[in-house]
This record gives sequence, structure tokens and C-alpha cells, in this order.
Amino acid sequence: MNNSALAVIVGLCCLTACNKMAKPAASSSKPIDAVQQKLQEYSGAGATDCGRLNVQATADQSKTASDCALQASQSKHPFYIAYDMPGMAVGVAGNAEGWLFSVQSQGSGASAQLTSGDCPAQLRVASSGRVTCMAPGNMGSMGPGHSAGAVPPGMADPHTAPMATKP
Repeated sequence: MNNSALAVIVGLCCLTACNKMAKPAASSSKPIDAVQQKLQEYSGAGATDCGRLNVQATADQSKTASDCALQASQSKHPFYIAYDMPGMAVGVAGNAEGWLFSVQSQGSGASAQLTSGDCPAQLRVASSGRVTCMAPGNMGSMGPGHSAGAVPPGMADPHTAPMATKP
């Protein structure tokens, strides 16, 4: 078997594993909320669900979820991942064209405020272990028009940002 075929098989196995990963700390019993709905809208049909983790997620669960998102983004396979924290939820989605999107919700229920749009920076794993496309130290600055400084496709660092942000 040649190396290209082997690489394709390994990649497909990794993507399949993302959809089947155990999610004990994920909020999988939670009904689809505005964050999940927006992430699915951005990523499109056939997207890999890399998980929705809460603050009690173990380091292994976080690594599995972040590896899933990074592998999907490297192959430009649609994906989404989300994190629930006290008072807020955040997520990142990538579509088949290679564009990244961020979603954030603050508050809960009918009073929750949803903010979403193009990612302002490259995809990376933050020191917290969570996947993000916010520049370091810039978590709270997501808002309308936050795509300034977006990186065009093909210009991302292949080690830290497999997908580009939409201009």
C-alpha cells in the first residue's frame, strides 16, 4: 500500500473516531441551544461533532476534543466544538471551504446574548486546553465586525492554524 493511501485511511479513521468519542463530561443530554444551532449552521451538513465539554472535562477529554477539531480543520472537513462555562458557552466551527467561525453566548435562557461571526484569528489550542480562534488575551473582544485581520485561505501556519478565517 502506498503512503498516500495509508494517509487517507488514517485520516478517515481519525475523523470517524471524532464522531464516536466518549463524551462523559459533555453536555450531550442538553437540548440543542442557540450556540449548538449556530455552530451546526456554520459548519454545514456532514460536520464532525468534536464535542461539547463542560468545566469538569478531564484533560484527556479536552485533548481528544481539541485533536478532533484540529484534525478536521487540517483536512478542511466541517466540524464544530463547544465549551460550557459558568454563565457562558463558546464554540468554534469550520466549514468545508476552510472558513472558521466563532460563537459565544453569555447568560442563560431567554436573556442569553448570542454573538457570532467570522473568526478574528487562527485556530489554536489555548493554554486552557480549549480550541479557540481568538487571539491570546482577546477572548472578550468578539463582536460585530470582529473579522478584521482575518487570514486568507492558504496563509495559515500549518502547525497552529490549519484553517483560515474568512475575510
